[in-house]
Amino acid sequence: MKEVDYLIVGLGLAGMAFCDKLEQNEKSFFVIDKQVEAASRVAAGLINPVILKRYTLPWQGEEQFDLAKNYFKRLDAKLGLNSVTEIPVYKIFSSAEDQNNWFEASDKSGLDRFLKPELKTDFSGKVYAKLHAGEVKETIRIDISKLLDSYKNYLIENDHYKLEAFDYDKIEFNSGGGIEYNNIKAKRIVFAEGFGVKANPFFNKLPLVGNKGEYVDVYAPELKLTQALKSTFFIIPLGDDIYKVGATFNWNDKDCNTSLEAREELVAKLKQVISCEFDVVKQEAAVRPTTGDRRPLLGVHPKHPQLAILNGLGTRGTMMGSYLADKLYNHIENGEVLEDEISILRFPKKF
Repeated sequence: MKEVDYLIVGLGLAGMAFCDKLEQNEKSFFVIDKQVEAASRVAAGLINPVILKRYTLPWQGEEQFDLAKNYFKRLDAKLGLNSVTEIPVYKIFSSAEDQNNWFEASDKSGLDRFLKPELKTDFSGKVYAKLHAGEVKETIRIDISKLLDSYKNYLIENDHYKLEAFDYDKIEFNSGGGIEYNNIKAKRIVFAEGFGVKANPFFNKLPLVGNKGEYVDVYAPELKLTQALKSTFFIIPLGDDIYKVGATFNWNDKDCNTSLEAREELVAKLKQVISCEFDVVKQEAAVRPTTGDRRPLLGVHPKHPQLAILNGLGTRGTMMGSYLADKLYNHIENGEVLEDEISILRFPKKF
């Protein structure tokens, strides 16, 4: 019988961040992960601290951004990777009003750290940008798939990981307050399953609605961008003249199948922004774990205190993961109260 402090279900952005928090605090753990339908592996991995539609900072945005940047750089160094790249984001202005809103925002406290007030023109001549662009500073891109694969291999080497679907019926609650699962004895289970939590009988009534997103990778040898561009969508250089373009937002479909409709939508949008030829070389889809109130789902099950959840990271999961892992760990281990905005107890009728 393997004995650990924590059993983690799921190894996406949330699961990896919580495992790292456990390692930092010398807690033992084991991960069970089925490696399918993971929104983390489709994510663009761009950590941008500003909501560029309204030029505002997201909830707890500056703190989340600083934690995420330090976390990914530290994990990257630990694993000996090169998965973190500093890359500016250029917001293409859609109108004179949009441009004026940028200038106003760049003077505001907090936003002035990230928004350059000067107009930017030093990017590809193959981009339609009559009103130019504004630069978001300090942004980085994470190669999420590369990082997750490397971290998974690290866990395998240390006997901390098993690839399999989790069977909820095999959870045994023991009288000592812990759980047993197959040949594993643990004090707690933390479910970090993303949209897969809809199959979890302990947490599946929580209002995780899910949002399907699709990306395409395009080959555009004439584009020659060294910055990420934001219009109504992102264009992110991946190297070797390949660019990730996306994403779509579909609140109806809950599958991970790519669609012709999404491909055509992204291609049409891209043609409105760039003037050079390109070929679609890849398309990906996944369901983001999104809640109706756009806030994450953290906490301990009110009837089964051995069970906890870390979910609902949504479209900003890359930036929020380490912050929320800290919050959940300190709630479980140190009794710190979770804010109402993120606690699952804001939905008392769902248990």
